[in-house]
Amino acid sequence: MPNALLNDSRNLELEAQEPQTITLFQPYEVEQILLPDSENCLAVQAYLKICGLEFQIELRSNAEYMLPSGREPFIKCGAFYISEFDSIVSFIRNKGISLSNHLSPIGKADMRAYTVVNNIFVNAELYICWIDEITLNEVTKPRHGSVYPWPLNYFLNWQGRKEIIKKLKVHGWYNKTLEDVYSEIKMCCGALSKRLKGNEYFFGKKPYEVDALMFGHVYIFFIFRI
Repeated sequence: MPNALLNDSRNLELEAQEPQTITLFQPYEVEQILLPDSENCLAVQAYLKICGLEFQIELRSNAEYMLPSGREPFIKCGAFYISEFDSIVSFIRNKGISLSNHLSPIGKADMRAYTVVNNIFVNAELYICWIDEITLNEVTKPRHGSVYPWPLNYFLNWQGRKEIIKKLKVHGWYNKTLEDVYSEIKMCCGALSKRLKGNEYFFGKKPYEVDALMFGHVYIFFIFRI
């Protein structure tokens, strides 16, 4: 039994090192995808392109429920399914492709500091979609439930909002006003602009993981005029 487990482990390690076709799964873009999911998908697409990796996009109405974690977007690479931006970056790094390995310890610490900005953007997107009454009723509910029949669409909307409310309460965002949320977004965009100082990328003359991540947020805010 130990030898069999060891062989399985070695096989997985070898498979992780071999080039595999990458498939990015995401909801339908025109009629279904929501603001946070669109941002996540754009960030992953940008990251894969920066890494020079070829990938294909597969649209699925049930992308949100294809993995037990319920988190999207996710990629399939060989026998592996990996969800969320940070986990995808770690997986690609384990395959020997890293954008920021050569950065100094100070540079890497500076890059990790953008986690705070990312969390603010994520909470803002969730608030706008699921808490703001106008966006919730006119955009989120129709789009999120568009691919499911009644009463399943009603239940999934209710379940999704319940989970988001719980998360935003934990992070202290549920009781904010829409004006508060816009103020947080404006503050973060100002900080990013100051950090760029007119440069195209955050760290020198080439894009890194953080550039892909922030691109997803800023592009979405620009498109939706937030």
